[in-house]
Amino acid sequence: MAEIRKEEPGDQDSVRSVNMAAFDNGPEAALVDKLRGSCEDYLAFVAVEDGIVVGHILFTPVTVDGCGVIGMGLAPMAVLPAYQQKGIGSQLVHHGLAHLHSSGCPFVIVLGHPEYYPRFGFEPASKYRLSSQWESVPDEAFMVVIYDKGVLPGAGSVVRYRDEFNDAI
Repeated sequence: MAEIRKEEPGDQDSVRSVNMAAFDNGPEAALVDKLRGSCEDYLAFVAVEDGIVVGHILFTPVTVDGCGVIGMGLAPMAVLPAYQQKGIGSQLVHHGLAHLHSSGCPFVIVLGHPEYYPRFGFEPASKYRLSSQWESVPDEAFMVVIYDKGVLPGAGSVVRYRDEFNDAI
């Protein structure tokens, strides 16, 4: 089992390396760096084994059009390839969701693998008539876990990530 803790300023280079390795040098590492500098509600955790950062998960605010409700978006979550398939990603997701639930976050959105995220309580967001701001997102990949159903609009609406995500999609 990895140690899960909040990301600290000294973790930035390691977090960048984890995201670069996990996403084949994709835009995720640059996105994390950009959000770290621009988002005051940036919430990130790292997984550490033998003093090495081997995993990272990030949560940033998302909004729902027309109702002023703010939840959190899970993205990205990364584990070094050599440490994948060992439960570290699951530890990160469980830890992050438990933290958000206990802090009163009403919901968490994820754009991710529909085979992976339901084990953590995520359901298709369309079940709650919530849709992604990006039209190309497959319905089954846009999921939500809701902790306070009373805050969401009954008629449904569009969920919006921070603008920094537009470059990574």
